[in-house]
Amino acid sequence: MTVRDRRKNGVQEQIKELILERGLSAGDPMPTETDLMELLGVSRNSVREALKALQAVGIVEIRHGFGTYVGRMSLGALVDELSFHGRLSQASGARSITELVAVREALEAGLIGRVVEIADDADLADLRAVADRMAAEAAGGEVSPLTDRQFHETLYRPLGNDLMLRLLAAFWDAYDRLAADLPPIGESAEDVAAQHREVYEAVAARDAERARRALTVHFTGIRSRTPGPVPAP
Repeated sequence: MTVRDRRKNGVQEQIKELILERGLSAGDPMPTETDLMELLGVSRNSVREALKALQAVGIVEIRHGFGTYVGRMSLGALVDELSFHGRLSQASGARSITELVAVREALEAGLIGRVVEIADDADLADLRAVADRMAAEAAGGEVSPLTDRQFHETLYRPLGNDLMLRLLAAFWDAYDRLAADLPPIGESAEDVAAQHREVYEAVAARDAERARRALTVHFTGIRSRTPGPVPAP
């Protein structure tokens, strides 16, 4: 690392410490560039370079014409990296996309038992409504990817773990970007809807093992689209 890189990283760290010391929260306005120059004793160019670097990782948000604000948590950079390397894998024969699906399956299978324990009647009603919509779409010949995604989001919402939901969404976003380049799914829309219905019914029956089996069946279809299959979790 060059002296310039160390100096730039030092300004980034000072800005992060300033955010913490002032107790700022996501969305709060940051000191102006001029204020940061005076507070940190650095040049305007150093402040701007540091803010751009912090914006790239979501720590700050620069709104041109309005100012700089503390950033809100985002996994956008992770999605970009996962989808990029997934596209590389399709060209090189590597297994990045297959492993991406395997990680998502492992996360969902590990969480479903807790969902079975804590989902209340309102949660189950919401999940049933999405399963019903999937069945109606399947009757028309195709289940919307948005409805499929909503089912999974609704399934894990009772956990109340925002970070986990964001992480699952990141894996979903990366897969969505790659799906157009994958072979078509080998299952009918009715099969897909039936798989999700079985997940719902297993959760409603408070049967964690049945729910995990239902997820495995569902992910079998997803894994069939990816190159270089790896064993299911």
